[in-house]
Order: sequence, then structure tokens, then C-alpha cells
Amino acid sequence: MDPAAHFHREIRAFQAAVEQAAKADSAPVVPSCPGWTVADLAIHIGGVHRAVTSIIEDRLTGVPDQADLTFMRLPSDLTGWPDPANAPNHLPIPANLPGWLAEGAGGLAAVFRTSEPDRPAWTWSAEQTVGFWLRMQTIEAAVHRWDAENALGVPQPIDAELAADAISQMFEVMAPARRSWLQAPPGAGERFRFRRTDGAGDWLARFDGEDVRLTTAAQDGGRDVELAGTASDLMLFLWRRIPADTLEVRGDRDTLDRYFVLVPPL
Repeated sequence: MDPAAHFHREIRAFQAAVEQAAKADSAPVVPSCPGWTVADLAIHIGGVHRAVTSIIEDRLTGVPDQADLTFMRLPSDLTGWPDPANAPNHLPIPANLPGWLAEGAGGLAAVFRTSEPDRPAWTWSAEQTVGFWLRMQTIEAAVHRWDAENALGVPQPIDAELAADAISQMFEVMAPARRSWLQAPPGAGERFRFRRTDGAGDWLARFDGEDVRLTTAAQDGGRDVELAGTASDLMLFLWRRIPADTLEVRGDRDTLDRYFVLVPPL
């Protein structure tokens, strides 16, 4: 998989959705991100892109100082701009916000192009490389592109190759992180199988105590509940964008209901 190509495509589509939303009399509400509008989503993405750029270029050992927002390179005149401290912001999206968003995305894309994936970089995870940020930001771009398009009523599916990688990343990186950050209860051996129907892909996540173990049903000997669907739909379910009822579900519904207790959404 070429994550840089996926990042470029997803962020261009996200920018197009923001530009479309800017034509409305007010910033559209984002149903999949409660408390946010497309304007708030754009500010979030633009800020994250600039923060990651600073982390890599300036070799920071943590996130940029949030008391000093110079790294965000905001316009000098913020009249009409969404205020992250007062979301949701329903005013029309400022005409210069899409350009600011594109500038930040372009800067991060340039950093990814000129940095080896194994170059050391601080991250919030065990993997301390630029490659971690490329994978993470590609997935985040895809999810929030879908959010923005969903706010406009026309969400397109996630690319199948990218979605399949995101499913693996969920259990390799995100699920353990969410469990730690949000103090999720210990697992009791629950086994969740996610079976892809539009290509090769079969993931079995087992929760034992504090551990999340990713195997396959064949290796683990079974499952408590199975969800089947396209790679895109499985990914969107895991990121809590679509309900389980949009997938084919077999097995114990009580175990299924426990999934987002074991992996609390952010």
C-alpha cells in the first residue's frame, strides 16, 4: 500500500467537501462528530496537520505548546473564524479557511515525501517514526473526509485497501491506546471476528485483561460474535461511524454490545 497516495487523495476529497460546505449559509452540522460542524472539523484537521509537521520538522518531544498557537499559522484577522473553544460554530465557513486547510495539508504532505518512514519522530504510541504519523494521518483523513461528506449527505466509502489497513491498525494501535487513555474495564476473553466480504481479510480481536490480541479465527479456534461486511463498512463501524445493523452479525449480541465498552470511542 502507498499511504502517501492515499493521504493525498483523501485530503483532497476532504478539502472539496469543505469548499462545498462553504457555499452554505451556515456551517453544516457533522452528525458523526457530535458538537461539531464542518467548520470545526476543518479547524481540527488543519491544526493537527500543522502540529504533526512541527513535531517532525522541529524534532519536538511532544505536541506543540497549545498556549502558543504560532505553529498553526492562523490569519491575522480571525473575524468569522470558528472558535474551537465554543463549538459548534454555525456561522458560514470563512472564504479563506479552505485555503488555510489546503496549505497545512500540503506542508505535511511535503514532509512525508521528503522523510524516510523509519526516521525517528515523537509520537503518542510505542512506534516513534514518521511512518507512524503517515499511517495515522492517512486513516484520520479518510475518516474525517467521510464525516464531512456525510454532513453534506453524500459520503463515499473508504478505499478498500486503506480500510483493510485501518482495521489492522485499530487493533495494533488504536484499541490499546483507547483502552489505556479512557481506563476501559479488563477483558474477559471476548473474541470479536471481523470478516471482509469484498476481498481477503479476516481479523479476530481477543480481549484478555488489559491485552488486545489480534489473530485469525483459525488460529484462535472460534469467536463469540462475528461481523461481516465490506472493508469500508467494517472500518466505519470500528470508528463508530455506522451501526452494527448495517453489517451481517452472527453470534452473541451481548458480547457485541460490550465492544465499545472495551474500546471506548474518543
